[in-house]
Amino acid sequence: MSRTAMILTGLVAVLALGACDRNKEPQLLNIKSQGTGPDEFAILPAKPLTQPESYAVLPPPTPGGTNRTDATPFADATIALGGNPNGGISDGSLVNYASRYGVTPAIRTQLAKEDVEFRRKNDGRLLERLFNVNVYFKAYKRQSLDQYAELERLRRLGVRTVSAPPEGFEEE
Repeated sequence: MSRTAMILTGLVAVLALGACDRNKEPQLLNIKSQGTGPDEFAILPAKPLTQPESYAVLPPPTPGGTNRTDATPFADATIALGGNPNGGISDGSLVNYASRYGVTPAIRTQLAKEDVEFRRKNDGRLLERLFNVNVYFKAYKRQSLDQYAELERLRRLGVRTVSAPPEGFEEE
């Protein structure tokens, strides 16, 4: 065998073994930013301005502090779910309602292990891993919901689907 063939064989072997690395966490969805532009998810709209009942009850301004129109997404979500924004959701009725049939104490750890194992089994073929191809939708295809079949199933059962297009509406 010539020296060039040996070097090429060695490079192919190194690339093949490198692509088979199972110690790192598999990434099925490969989304990478192409620039250093702004993060559109970091922009939060301010709450609407409202007229106070009395200007005498307004708190004094705090330079660098927060004001009444600042966005508070965690507190807003906590209130929407029935919790107390000062004490978190855990002291609200949401946790009691969600755990009414029992709670598995180590469920997060168990699900994390199962998810890593699932992603390892479905992290793509050699060239897909080598060229960082997105295999997320292929891996989870069997677990995805066919929205149109489910819509038809619900309509046959007589369930109102107010947010769906009306029957007979065809997208073009």
